[in-house]
Amino acid sequence: MAESFVARLEAMVDRLAAVDRQLLDPETARQGAVCAALMRERGRLAKVVEPYLAWKRACARLEESRAVLSDATADAELKQLAADEISAIEQEVARLREEVKRAFIRDEGAPERNVIMEIRAGTGGEEAALFAADLCRMYSRFAESRGWRVTQLDARPTDLGGFREVTLSIEGEGAYRALRLESGGHRVQRVPITESQGRIHTSLVTVAVLPEAEELDVQINPADIEMSFFRASGPGGQKVNKTSSAVRLVHLPTGIEASCQDSPSQHKNRAAAMRVLRARLFEHFRSLQKAARDEERRTQIGSGDRNERIRTYNFPQDRVTDHRIGLTVHNLPRILDGDLEPIIRALEEYEIAQREKGLDLP
Repeated sequence: MAESFVARLEAMVDRLAAVDRQLLDPETARQGAVCAALMRERGRLAKVVEPYLAWKRACARLEESRAVLSDATADAELKQLAADEISAIEQEVARLREEVKRAFIRDEGAPERNVIMEIRAGTGGEEAALFAADLCRMYSRFAESRGWRVTQLDARPTDLGGFREVTLSIEGEGAYRALRLESGGHRVQRVPITESQGRIHTSLVTVAVLPEAEELDVQINPADIEMSFFRASGPGGQKVNKTSSAVRLVHLPTGIEASCQDSPSQHKNRAAAMRVLRARLFEHFRSLQKAARDEERRTQIGSGDRNERIRTYNFPQDRVTDHRIGLTVHNLPRILDGDLEPIIRALEEYEIAQREKGLDLP
């Protein structure tokens, strides 16, 4: 595993060098979007590569000092200097080793990307749709507390104010890193407003968190896209407008599709649907690439599959329980108002601790 980890770090060093060469190319400077994407990639890579190279330099200094100490021909004063340095360098090597591992773990999974979040009502009918709206508000409030921008790209509302499905764009530094572990099934236990007997019902909402892809990440051939238009509809099937402004896009090679009806503008709906489609394709191809790492993925928190139940929101007991790490937090209203910091932080620390077991440097 150590060799595999070092090989991946060396690949990042090579990629950073390649990015630097591209940025020095005058042709790159004339392509604004390409240049901006490369600068973002450079910043991301540097967060891992810089401590890794510092670790390698510290290891080299440590070896030099040890060589002096074991050199029979070296004078006593030089050996004393080497002995004095060894302890300090060993501490620096250990510190940098941990810094490299944490930086690498934080980098994996495109953490600096924006997010496309899809929230869907599952088992539970209208109550599930109402809880989908609650989760939409919760994540929106959390994002706003971090200074991120939230935009509703598409929604399928219900008569009672819930959502059969809602798609959000969340833009801001670290958005994907913070929210990526929210993918999965979210179970709610409470008395629905539709329940006249006061009985507690259990419903399920699924959440998918996708890293938003840029045009450079996923090259989409226009010939591979089938586009159709339809009339947007509201709760109960009521027509929102009389024109076919809603857009559905299908990527023919994969069968992956995306639709948007949130705006009365066909042009805006098409642009929003393309953002969602690109994110879904990026996640699709990224998942295929990661298939070879199944053994490593077992050390992560769950699979990220939206069918996996990850959390329960129990209203009678005023608690939220994350089943992956056995964490229970009380004051449920505060959580639903967007105070997800305790859960997000605990998940991230647990994942780092678990994945550090599979990463090592000599």
